Amino acid sequence: MEQAAQAPKVWWKRKAFRTTVTVIVVGAVAALFTVSLVRNAQDVREQNLTPTWQWAMAIALFALAVPLTGLLWRTMLARLQPEAEVSRTEAISVQCASWLLKYIPGQVGSTVNKVLWAGRKGINRGVVVITVIYENVFLQVCSLAPGAAVVAAALGPQLFGDEPYVLLLPLLALVPMALVLWRPAFHRAVDVVARKALKRSVPREYFLSTRTTLVLLVGFLLPRLLNAAGFVVLATSVTDVEADEWAVFGAAYVLAGAIGILAVLVPSGLGVREAVIVVILAPYVGVPAAIVVSVLARLCSTVGDGLVAVIYVLTRRTIPKELRP
Repeated sequence: MEQAAQAPKVWWKRKAFRTTVTVIVVGAVAALFTVSLVRNAQDVREQNLTPTWQWAMAIALFALAVPLTGLLWRTMLARLQPEAEVSRTEAISVQCASWLLKYIPGQVGSTVNKVLWAGRKGINRGVVVITVIYENVFLQVCSLAPGAAVVAAALGPQLFGDEPYVLLLPLLALVPMALVLWRPAFHRAVDVVARKALKRSVPREYFLSTRTTLVLLVGFLLPRLLNAAGFVVLATSVTDVEADEWAVFGAAYVLAGAIGILAVLVPSGLGVREAVIVVILAPYVGVPAAIVVSVLARLCSTVGDGLVAVIYVLTRRTIPKELRP
């Protein structure tokens, strides 16, 4: 009798706690997103820019890269846990929610969202954590490797003179990433941690084979190509961009984004991403135009996140309430 009387109270406490956390998280994301949007809009207004159709196309391309990444993540999850039934709509919804949670400092919310969803869905949470690691490594490799190669081929000596090897510094991050993409090394590293922390080993089946890794690595190039295309389209609204310069402009954007993620300790102000864009594009369009393009890209990517929020709301409605991210 006593346990029966306490059950409703416990249920209401849990519901109140979940509701409170949801309100806090959503409120924080909305507030930080709004601050970012207002700040970037103000920077663009100071440049006396008039919106064009290129802005709308760039925003759409930036936003579409997120659900596409979600579909690739779903493919990876299906390979590692075939019994997990995740629809395309659900994967897109989970991915969009995780993407929006990047506005929470530290980007912890992105991983936590997928882990909590996996728990409700009955999917192995350890596998989901591993897919999140793979996802981030895939995106970084697909940004750093081709981006640095294109920029080095086009501007290496011009940017760095007698020290073109400076451009290779960001590529040092590819060394540990390559170990993650190699199943024996990644499995060994995770297994050692699991044995010490959880007192159990991690099955080898939780990690991607070499063939699957290579296939997914090619697949994860597609979201980066969308980002690059969006930036090129955006740049054409500010300055003339010749067809033979498209690759360099696109590479500048994805490379700058990857370097910005790696520079976790850089203070606010002019971001690392914008600085890298200016350095790479200045030889083509000059410093003033390069600054304008970098600021405009920051605004449009923020507006694109607003479109991602719309996609999330629309896809979330198709998922059972108890499984919604």
